[in-house]
Amino acid sequence: MDQTFNLVLLGPPGVGKTHLAIGLGLEAIDQGKQVAFVSMGELITLLKTEEYVRKSAIRLRRIRQADLVVIDDMMFMAMETREANLFFQLVSDLYEKSSIILTSNKGPDSWGKMLGDQGIATAILDQLLHRCEVIHMNGESHRMKHRESVFT
Repeated sequence: MDQTFNLVLLGPPGVGKTHLAIGLGLEAIDQGKQVAFVSMGELITLLKTEEYVRKSAIRLRRIRQADLVVIDDMMFMAMETREANLFFQLVSDLYEKSSIILTSNKGPDSWGKMLGDQGIATAILDQLLHRCEVIHMNGESHRMKHRESVFT
């Protein structure tokens, strides 16, 4: 974080991306850093309502001031152009000021389609991946591995 490196955790559901991101966030808190955790769905809602809802503006101010921002389930759902532009602006605000950890089940090669605009996707990736480690987490879903059934 002192070098504002980013981390992208990629892999299918259930392999531990969110678990690892939370653990890294807790370690950062233990080191005295300000950490913000937000799901992509919540983040889009906050960005869209920032101008109208005081609570959204306050939450986004805290996110922009954090040393580490964890964004969970990046590209879980397709975005409209306005949403993609708002997300790009946030990434620009955080660029070289905060470290970002993203979790996603889709690789950066498919982000253009999900963002609805290849140009915006390229601009976001340019800033996110400038100083970044990408970790591919593969394997079985921990949830399915330890799944229990009500019926025997």
